[in-house]
Amino acid sequence: MSDRSPAPPAASIALRCDAGRTIGVGHAVRCLALGEELRSRGHQVTLWGDLGGVAWLEQGLASAGVDRLDAPSAATDLAAAAGVFDAVVLDGYALDPASGAALRSAGVCVLAMVDGPFGAAQSADLYVDQNLGALPHVGGPPDSTALAGVDYALFRSSVLAHRRDTMNPGPARQPPRVVCVFGGTDPYDAAGVVVPSLLSTGRPCEVTVVAARPATRTALETLVLGAGQSLDVIDPSPDFAAVVATADLAISASGSSVWELLTMGVPTAVVCVVDNQEQGYRATLNHEVVAGLGTLSRYDAAAADTLAHLLDDESLRHMLARRGQELVDGHGRERVADALDAVLTRR
Repeated sequence: MSDRSPAPPAASIALRCDAGRTIGVGHAVRCLALGEELRSRGHQVTLWGDLGGVAWLEQGLASAGVDRLDAPSAATDLAAAAGVFDAVVLDGYALDPASGAALRSAGVCVLAMVDGPFGAAQSADLYVDQNLGALPHVGGPPDSTALAGVDYALFRSSVLAHRRDTMNPGPARQPPRVVCVFGGTDPYDAAGVVVPSLLSTGRPCEVTVVAARPATRTALETLVLGAGQSLDVIDPSPDFAAVVATADLAISASGSSVWELLTMGVPTAVVCVVDNQEQGYRATLNHEVVAGLGTLSRYDAAAADTLAHLLDDESLRHMLARRGQELVDGHGRERVADALDAVLTRR
């Protein structure tokens, strides 16, 4: 895919990220994707953080062959414990902002994952903002490198294995299969808002909803279905890609799952759930690669109209799938690993 610099000796690399019911799983999922690529190059990879008891994520980590260690919170303690690592990937808005500087002072190479201003206070050797339309980070150390844009989006192997041929989509299925997923934990109960809206269209559809919380499952299972509608509520799975692989339409929160859906070639409608998703949400709308459902806090009847149109218009779904996959080519983790290898080689 790319012209790589000479590979550095095998390194020990830590992925400093956390997950949980409140903060979600996006940071850990994209770190795991990078970890898979780094392991394929012979590096030793450790997830350094707390997964908050999210069982399916722990299963995914084990399947990838990545060990996990607890991490201290304070920057000085983190640096003191980092002696076994050659590089640390920092990914999380709540991490001590002095972590990068402390690690670099201890001689550890630092890669900082940022999302616009979120996480951007870290000092690092390499900055990566994988969001569509992102600008390279500024203000880092003079010798730092900044990568920006969806060309650097990180995808797990399971996602890449399910990329579709969007130029030959095959015959339409009736009724359409719709998969609704709002992050690994859905802390704002987007499913409880969006799924009733989808069913209110009255259009026949086979709906699968990933429900991260028991209360959400209970509420969804009491919904009244229209003619030709079915509803299957499932638990989160480490193999997200297999769940959506045969979907005619996906409905997602505007987080990192959107990039996964686009690179797979799945037609996608998106709702903006929290403030830090706003930049990515607007960018995907501007590039016309998703259908927008607005923000969760101001969700209204217009979203149901959009969903009805998507269910009715197969050609629109195919167009979104084709444009999305053209935009997100799936090689981002290779590019990021190339850049990290280059930094390690120079040290």
